[in-house]
Amino acid sequence: HQRRSAGDTQEQPGEAGALTPAPEHLPLRDIHLPAPVVWWPPAPGWWGLLLCCLLLVFSVWAFIRIRRRGRLKTQSLLALRQLAEQFERDGDAQRLTTHLSTLLRRVALSLYPRRQVAALTGIEWLRFLDSSLTPGGNEKAFSEGVGRVLTEAPYNPNCRVDGVALINLIRRWITGNAGGWRG
Repeated sequence: HQRRSAGDTQEQPGEAGALTPAPEHLPLRDIHLPAPVVWWPPAPGWWGLLLCCLLLVFSVWAFIRIRRRGRLKTQSLLALRQLAEQFERDGDAQRLTTHLSTLLRRVALSLYPRRQVAALTGIEWLRFLDSSLTPGGNEKAFSEGVGRVLTEAPYNPNCRVDGVALINLIRRWITGNAGGWRG
């Protein structure tokens, strides 16, 4: 191994850097930076977060709706029970049918779109009640049965009313409509 003196500036073969050309003479390409990060389309995680948020909003909406309907059902059945107790005390069938008709109308307006229910009167109203009484709408308990008195009795004091059967029919209608997803 040879020693170099302080004045010796020539590189010897085998020394580090002896065969390395200067950086400006190397055949290197420029550094290419990656493309800038764009905000659209979002990464899959953001889509998952959006889906979770939408599911949360839907769940809250469904919970509120079911709870509101449950409260409507409870309040409606309480009002029906009060009307039944009043009918047992005074036996006034005309008053009973008037109040039952009003109760049914209020519950229907709370459950169904206003444009579907508000203008119904007479036989059309009874057919609507029939169609919403059972899922198939085949039963005719309002239009041809005991419920028919709802359109007759408030205006005819001599109309015969089976108050207990009418109350049971309306209880069945409220229970079937106010507790679930219908409407």
